[in-house]
Amino acid sequence: MPRQRVADEVRCWVWLLVADGHTQAGVARRFGLSSTTVRRIAHDPEVEKQVRDTSVSRLTLTGREEISRGIVEGVSNAEIARRIDRHRSTVGREINNNGGRDEYRAVAAHLAAQQRAKRPKLFKFEQFPLLAMVVACWLDLEQWSPEQISARLVLEFPDDETMRVSPETIYRALYVHGRGGLRKELAACLRTQPQHRRARPVTARNRDQSSIPDLVSIAERPDDIEDRLVPGHWEGDLIMGRNNGSQVGTLVERTTGLVMLSKLGTKQADHVADAIAARVRTLPAVLQGTLTWDRGTEMAAHRRFTMATDMKVYFCDPHAPWQRGSNENINGLLRQYLPRDSDLSQFSQEQLDAIAHKLNNRPRKRHSFLTPLEVFDQLVLH
Repeated sequence: MPRQRVADEVRCWVWLLVADGHTQAGVARRFGLSSTTVRRIAHDPEVEKQVRDTSVSRLTLTGREEISRGIVEGVSNAEIARRIDRHRSTVGREINNNGGRDEYRAVAAHLAAQQRAKRPKLFKFEQFPLLAMVVACWLDLEQWSPEQISARLVLEFPDDETMRVSPETIYRALYVHGRGGLRKELAACLRTQPQHRRARPVTARNRDQSSIPDLVSIAERPDDIEDRLVPGHWEGDLIMGRNNGSQVGTLVERTTGLVMLSKLGTKQADHVADAIAARVRTLPAVLQGTLTWDRGTEMAAHRRFTMATDMKVYFCDPHAPWQRGSNENINGLLRQYLPRDSDLSQFSQEQLDAIAHKLNNRPRKRHSFLTPLEVFDQLVLH
């Protein structure tokens, strides 16, 4: 009689089950093999080598047997780790992932590890089409970042564990795999659209600053503004278009993160003061507190602005953009809609308001992924 041909995976399972104490007859029935074939596999040194030998970065069956003996002896994870030359965290994870000290069995743990190691695996978005659809929708329609999507899923689907995905998984679906339920074209919906993922470059803004008459330093700004406890205090700046030939005024409320944009025909100081003041006067009185600006000469007419709005203006230290951190962050987000190489004068005030509305409906990490409008509703309207 010719020998039965048995797949390598089945051979490993047969060897492991016999080694775990299962009868050869029972194993034979389970896999539809003859008792002779099971006996031959159980005593085949090549199969044993295949089962026991694995990557040096993974636990072997021998290592798991040593863990099992250590548990029976009652020794600590650190002592078991010393015996098998592993970190104690590796031992702890291995035990916790396989039923704890009361339930841990070496062969069962090894079988489970082999099952998890099978490749290829279905990508997460292939396993859960609804998750893929929601993520794709938020990327395409809302332009939310992977981190915002990951956190918002928890808020929107608190009881559905299948609606969970890490930001890294989303990035991998877009950039690494190019498959898995997300179209590669969705990468264009991210705020930046690099062809490949790479470390963020370190940039520094270093421009000459001009003196501003009657300047009031940020050091004199009240402490309650710094603590972001009371809404109504704003940070402002200009973002520039192609060749610095056009500009848009940006305002960010420090407590809620609410964004306002202002169309500007020029960056001449009087014009900027009047345009920003006109936007501020549309706000409720409770939100007309103070304004913090950088040392740019476009706000040299700050006294004109204060007379029109009754809002005091504070100026940051030279070369200290972190003192207006909220505004700097928003200016970066705005580049998704107002690129540096574009003519910003082509955007109408209605278009700028629509862009601000997009950002005001975008979840923010510092608000536990509520949107600025939701926070504004909680703090101001209620």
